[in-house]
Amino acid sequence: MRFTLLAALGLLLAAPAAYAQDYTADATYGEPYLEEGFTPDPQSISLTAGGGIRVNKSGCSYGYVANAPDVKLHYDTSGGSNLYIYAVADRDVTLLINTPSGRWVCNDDSFGNGDPILVFPGAEGGRYDIWVGTYGSDTAPARLYITEIDPR
Repeated sequence: MRFTLLAALGLLLAAPAAYAQDYTADATYGEPYLEEGFTPDPQSISLTAGGGIRVNKSGCSYGYVANAPDVKLHYDTSGGSNLYIYAVADRDVTLLINTPSGRWVCNDDSFGNGDPILVFPGAEGGRYDIWVGTYGSDTAPARLYITEIDPR
């Protein structure tokens, strides 16, 4: 009995860690480097939204994403411009972003028609790790937009 308990404990400790959003992983759809006042504005990236991981980060608890970020945006700014990041798809998509300061933010339908938008007033410079998720567990073709001009 003791051997069985120790063997079971050993297997439990050796089990792989559960997947989570890994901002250190390589971006699946690229790493754009943008400087304040960039052109063309907006920038857009085609991607497949969603993944097999249920979001559960700092109050963000809806949507499914991949483990690796879809995009790692490097933004160089003096902090004077607003930054708008939004996604558009034929299905209900979500956004999850890890900001340069390490804060996790998310959105589901603020852009309308099941599309998300996150607004960063006086955006900080640095790397934004971006996941475009789906509200359900299926994936969907989507387009991610990055702009300094309010698209609403």
